[in-house]
Amino acid sequence: MQIYAETVEGYIALLPEDRKEAIRKLRKSVLDNLPEGFIETISYGMIGYVVPHSIYPKGYHVDPKLPLPFINIASQKNFISLYHMGLYADKGLLEWFVKEYSIYSKSRLDMGKSCIRFKDVARIPFSLIGKLTSRISVNEWIQIYESQLKR
Repeated sequence: MQIYAETVEGYIALLPEDRKEAIRKLRKSVLDNLPEGFIETISYGMIGYVVPHSIYPKGYHVDPKLPLPFINIASQKNFISLYHMGLYADKGLLEWFVKEYSIYSKSRLDMGKSCIRFKDVARIPFSLIGKLTSRISVNEWIQIYESQLKR
């Protein structure tokens, strides 16, 4: 389900009613815990949290005109997704998250490389998402990202 919006508020306004509150709460969990330096934007047709060019002028290697992505939130056809690039790039962070998820949620973790899928919006572990968001600073994310590019 692709949503075309120019602002975060516009994105949320276009969501089906049954998704709006969960996306708002997920967004709040991220914003309340987002380390200084990241900014919120629309990125790849989703709500995005990125390292702006003012901090990382090189931008994203795939398209340097784009800021370096970190987290995205999206409402998909059958689930809400949270993409956290650090989970893909940092094995230690992934191991921590998988362990913590079983403490915070009775649902089975449904996850791809960086994508966490929430099919039941009532079972989203918002406090865990907040903790996950806070675990990597802008400078740490840039270092992790660049270390992956060198491979």
